[in-house]
Amino acid sequence: MSNKLIDLVNITKSYDNLVVLDDLNLYIRENEFLTLLGPSGCGKTTTLRLIGGFEQPDSGKILFDGDDITQLPPNQRQLNTVFQKYALFTHMTIAENIAFGLKLKGKSKSYIDDKIKYALKLVNLDGYENRMPDSLSGGQQQRIAIARAIVNEPKILLLDEPLGALDLKLRQDMQYELIRLKNELGITFVYVTHDQEEALTMSDTIVVMNQGYIQQVGTPEDIYNEPQNAFVADFIGDSNLIDAVMLEDRLVSFFDAKWPCVDEGFGSHVPVDVVIRPEDVVLCKPEEGIISGQVTHVIFKGVHYEMEVMAGGFEWLVHSTVMHPVGEPVGIFVDPFNIQIMHKPESEDEEVAYIEE
Repeated sequence: MSNKLIDLVNITKSYDNLVVLDDLNLYIRENEFLTLLGPSGCGKTTTLRLIGGFEQPDSGKILFDGDDITQLPPNQRQLNTVFQKYALFTHMTIAENIAFGLKLKGKSKSYIDDKIKYALKLVNLDGYENRMPDSLSGGQQQRIAIARAIVNEPKILLLDEPLGALDLKLRQDMQYELIRLKNELGITFVYVTHDQEEALTMSDTIVVMNQGYIQQVGTPEDIYNEPQNAFVADFIGDSNLIDAVMLEDRLVSFFDAKWPCVDEGFGSHVPVDVVIRPEDVVLCKPEEGIISGQVTHVIFKGVHYEMEVMAGGFEWLVHSTVMHPVGEPVGIFVDPFNIQIMHKPESEDEEVAYIEE
C-alpha cells in the first residue's frame, strides 16, 4: 500500500449537542478499498460526508495529499459520491446523465462521447446511451450512478450504502463489480455499510465504528479472527462471547473448566472476555471434551449445520458440516489457537472508545 491520501485529524462533530464523532483520527491510503462499518448512528455516514465536503467538522482538520481541504466545497475536491438513492436525472438519457459533470467542466463533445462509451463499457452497460433511467432495473441504475462518478476521474470514490436497495443476488454481483472497478481504475474507494458480509468481501481495510468512536482498524482477516473487544467480536459474524478468568499465561478458566490458549501477558486471575467462533467449536464424544452438554437445536444452512448446545450453563452456537441430532450428548473441545482473549472494558465509556496504539 502506498502513502496516505486522506488524513482525518482530531475530528469532532455534533448535531444539537449530540456528539456524533469524538476526536476521530483516521487515514486512508491511495488505491485502498476502505470500509466504514458499524450500526446505525455510529458516525460512519457523517465521516463520509465530512470527507466529501457536505459537512464541516466542529474541530479538527481534513488533509488531502497533505493539503488542508477542511473548508473546501464538494465540487472543489478530487472526489465523487455515489449515494444509496441513485439521484439520476429522470428527464435525461443515460448518456446525458453521465455527461452532466463533464459538461459543467467545459469538456469537448468528442472527449465526452469517448468518456461515455468508456464508462458504460466499464460497468457492462454498452449501448445504453439513449435509454431513460426509469427503463432500467435498480442494479443498472446503480451502475449508471457509478459510471457518472468515474468519468470525472476522481482520486476518491465515496459510496454511501450504494447496494442497500438491491436484492441479495444482485448485491453480491455488484460487490464483485466494485472490486473489479477498483482494481481496473486504481481509484481509492471509501465505502459505508452496516452489512458485515459486504465489508468482509470487498475491503482491503475495515474501520469498525460505534457511538462516534473507532473500535478497530484492520484487514477483514484481522477484524474477524482477532477482534480487539467484545463489540467488534459480536458485530462481525457470529460468536460465542464468554466471561472468563485468565489464570496465567496460556491458561484460561470458564464454566468451571481450564482451557489451554495461546495468549500471554494478561496477568494471573484477571477477568477477561473470551470469543470463540461457532466454526471453531469441535463437538466430540462427551468424555473427550473439556466440558460436556446436549444439542438443543439444529438448522440446516446449506454449507453447514447450525446447532445450539447447552453446556456449562451456556448456550453455545456451533457451525459444523457434521450434524448432531437434538438431544444427543456431546463434548466440547476448542483448539487453543481458536480461543481469543480480550481485555474487559473498565467502564461503559471504555466500551465504546478505541485508542489507537
